[in-house]
Amino acid sequence: MTAEWVPTGVDTTVPSPARIYDYFLGGKDNYAVDRVAAEAFLRTAPQTLSACRHNRAFLSRAVTHLVRDCGIDQFIDVGTGLPTQQNVHEVAQRHNPDARVVYIDNDPIVAVHARALLAQASGVSLVQADLHDPEGVLAHPDVTGLIDFDRPVAVLLLAVLHFFPDADDPHGIVGRLMSGTAPGSHLVISHGTSDPDPDIAHRAEKVYDRHSSASLHTRTAAEVARFFTGTELLDPGLVYTADWRPAPDAAPVTPDEAGMYAAIARRP
Repeated sequence: MTAEWVPTGVDTTVPSPARIYDYFLGGKDNYAVDRVAAEAFLRTAPQTLSACRHNRAFLSRAVTHLVRDCGIDQFIDVGTGLPTQQNVHEVAQRHNPDARVVYIDNDPIVAVHARALLAQASGVSLVQADLHDPEGVLAHPDVTGLIDFDRPVAVLLLAVLHFFPDADDPHGIVGRLMSGTAPGSHLVISHGTSDPDPDIAHRAEKVYDRHSSASLHTRTAAEVARFFTGTELLDPGLVYTADWRPAPDAAPVTPDEAGMYAAIARRP
């Protein structure tokens, strides 16, 4: 991204989690302040680049499974981040052209870029809203105008909940979000974890907190599993992102390289 063009309302002096993640994925929609923050984080946790790539690959496999094998044709992608390759609507509509997708993000630069990308897309919308108000997210007219909540929907929370401290009650927020969906809806989560190396994870959290506008909160497998309370986990359950139904010829990936847990669950 060149410094000459800055979307209205975007503060380029403060690092943005969405732009930092874009940098990790090799994107260009980031500013110098984001790159400085990202490089500081990578000096502590260089495996983050691998973790982000495996998280993105999990997204593609998860959406493909939901459309092709579960018959899901409605998606709400919360904390979507900046547009990149293999976005949810692109994967879903490859298997079902009638699939509908609502992207949710509270970052204004995400809204600017996503709206530009989606201008020619059908069955897709972008809503600038905050997950801290799950009822408000579900009731937004641009959400209800596209999503039929009398039918099953997939709610995606990929690499977003680790930006919520326990004080914000992220487990309760997820429960409130899913309570507004129909039986047969699916919950998809990926979440950074401290399990491979708690010391590195905790040091990385401090670096991220110091350099970003958001705070990072990795969690253990047991803590991530709590997000799925009241749902039925699909096989293979809660595993590292790279271990969720990988391609038969996929190379082995270590927990450190994956860096995030992932699972899909069904609301009974």
